[in-house]
Amino acid sequence: MGSKIRVGMGFDVHRLVEGRELWIGGVKIEHSKGLLGHSDADVVIHALCDAMLGAANLRDIGFHFPDKDPKYKGIDSKKLLAEVKELLAGNGWQLGNADITICAEEPKMNPHIPAMQHAMAQCVGCPDEDISIKATTTEKLGYTGRGEGIAAYATVLIERIEK
Repeated sequence: MGSKIRVGMGFDVHRLVEGRELWIGGVKIEHSKGLLGHSDADVVIHALCDAMLGAANLRDIGFHFPDKDPKYKGIDSKKLLAEVKELLAGNGWQLGNADITICAEEPKMNPHIPAMQHAMAQCVGCPDEDISIKATTTEKLGYTGRGEGIAAYATVLIERIEK
């Protein structure tokens, strides 16, 4: 029998542009710009999906939800996360916990973190406290520091489903 736990890491980045809603961690945040992407461009959920898929050795988010497929145009990333949860379950895995870091100069993420934890926990069927979210800046360095985009990193532990 294989391992009972595995870890995975995910990363995502999207450009900030005018005329788009800003969705981060499954929560709509009021801001003058939003993230550009084929879906709602939620970098936090995309990083979490990649971490979960990677831990289960199930490729990546682009493999399962290609940006060339019109059915994913503008899709709510919470739906993608729920599908990733089902993909893992179908392969005998469940999320143990996630640790996520958001890199953005603005808007401030801290006021939204509890709502993000709750939104993502609902998608994967775990307690809110199993989703850790931290926010940081890059001290005005690089594309996130210049406010050109937002990035997110996710690390997860997955566990074999008890039968």
